[in-house]
Amino acid sequence: MRISARADYAVRAVLELAVRQGGDPLKAEAIAAEQDIPHKFLEGILGDLRRGGIVDSRRGGGGGYRLARDPATITVADVIRAVDGPIVSVRGERPTGLSYTGSAQPLLPLWIALRANVRRILEGVTIADIAADALPVPVKELAAEPAAWENP
Repeated sequence: MRISARADYAVRAVLELAVRQGGDPLKAEAIAAEQDIPHKFLEGILGDLRRGGIVDSRRGGGGGYRLARDPATITVADVIRAVDGPIVSVRGERPTGLSYTGSAQPLLPLWIALRANVRRILEGVTIADIAADALPVPVKELAAEPAAWENP
């Protein structure tokens, strides 16, 4: 599985909005500068996040972006889906839409299991968890495994 630059930038932008929640709306330029994200690229990402119901925007001198919902209700999966679509796909299709024949039949449950595990992680971590540096215990345990840090 690959996490696209778009998804990485989206999560970082939403996280920046979460840690600065309660103040004035943040301008895209401020988010881009703080997170070292190309400004023009971020504008498109913020538009997707707005359409996905993750952020709200306001125009004008006091305008900018803020979270549309409480960060405790926004999962990493929500953010990724808003900018990239389905979390796990095979050749651009959702695994449930695939069919295999012959010796390849066991691939379908493999792809479904992969999707279930990725979703379990990404749907189980909220933006509030990351902002508080309080990842769920199962995620911490997986990240603590030495093999998790190795590149085969």
